[in-house]
Amino acid sequence: MNLRPIQEQAADFLYERDRALVLAPVGAGKTAITLTAMRDMVENHSIRWLVVAPLRVAANVWPVEAKLWAPSLNVRVATGTPNARYAALYDTDADVVVTNYDNLQWLADHALNDYTGVVFDELTRLKNPSGKRFKALQKIIESIDIRWGLTGSFTSNGLEDVFGQVKIIDQSLLGRSKGAFMQQHFFQFNRGTHVEWSPMPGALEAVMQRIKPSTFLLEGSSSQRALHTVEVPVQMEMREYDEMKKNFVLEFPDETAIAQNAAVVTQKLQQLAAGFIYTGDARWLSSHKLDAVEEIINENQRAPTIVWYQYVAEREALMQRFPHARDVKDAGAIEAWNAGKVEVLLAHPASAGHGLNLQHGGHHMVWLSLPWSLELFEQAVGRLHRSGQARDVWCYVLLTTSTIDHKIWAALRDKRSLSTIALESLK
Repeated sequence: MNLRPIQEQAADFLYERDRALVLAPVGAGKTAITLTAMRDMVENHSIRWLVVAPLRVAANVWPVEAKLWAPSLNVRVATGTPNARYAALYDTDADVVVTNYDNLQWLADHALNDYTGVVFDELTRLKNPSGKRFKALQKIIESIDIRWGLTGSFTSNGLEDVFGQVKIIDQSLLGRSKGAFMQQHFFQFNRGTHVEWSPMPGALEAVMQRIKPSTFLLEGSSSQRALHTVEVPVQMEMREYDEMKKNFVLEFPDETAIAQNAAVVTQKLQQLAAGFIYTGDARWLSSHKLDAVEEIINENQRAPTIVWYQYVAEREALMQRFPHARDVKDAGAIEAWNAGKVEVLLAHPASAGHGLNLQHGGHHMVWLSLPWSLELFEQAVGRLHRSGQARDVWCYVLLTTSTIDHKIWAALRDKRSLSTIALESLK
């Protein structure tokens, strides 16, 4: 397996720096690039690596990609039971040990003296420097000089997120104190009883310039197939939706759905826009989105299609509508999908949006409901729209007219603009 020239440059960039960040679009080959640089560091400098990644990426992506790009490396996966993690962590024959972010607090109780390099895959998991994971991690990597961070969604939810991600890699870039960082690049304003922060004019460009010497920006492949995003308007009867929006309460003959506050009513409105509401169990009121999914699949001649859902109730309804569907978490589902043997693949972006290579099984996807997180949205789209995809990718976004769907979609577009500006500043 050979890297493209731009990927070779990225691998060289990592090899030449103890502290570095790689910002790359989804599917641009971050894992292959990093494994190449890691292999050379092992061979030339006897570096021993710890990799921290989301669970599915740690278990299903790193060991598979290592066989392709760095077969000389002995890679162990430290997931599962404490005994299994311990055995992998202290396997003295392993060049690379891969674990998941949920294990960081467990990892904090174990010595890492034999590890001289650490890679953080999906670095946005460490955007909160006050979080338990972050604090646990800081304690155990003080002695590890080589730190590399990989991400495709650096500013997915705002400039504030950049600080924690950069701090865990190199405190000299943006400083040690988030308070000082905020004072330098943000201003405070009052919104009701809450104090909020907003970036100062030019703050984004200033922050990107400070991290630029340690950051490699990897553009998408020029040969990558096009991505077509299609907004699909759908209609439903609005009585229940309007009642919940107005009163935070929706009464049925046998039960009542109550939203305790604005945050909960937001969730309830998204459920109603999808056609159901949780009142303990899911209560379905409309099949408009399920009908639209079926219409799209039929119009595309039943071509293999990924359907992204947000709620368990949606998954259950999809399984009833499409009994032959497979969930991406099912044993063997990923292999069957990439072999072209799955017509409808169901997936939740939080569990299947990172790292999985699904581009060989199809080029259609439908969003039944949207996430609020741009990172989850872009990572999910990138399961199909990535290197190795042979066809243009079609992404259908179902939007129920006059509902919160449009607000979520607008929020994702706004955050996308912020990410675009951030990347432009690094060019």
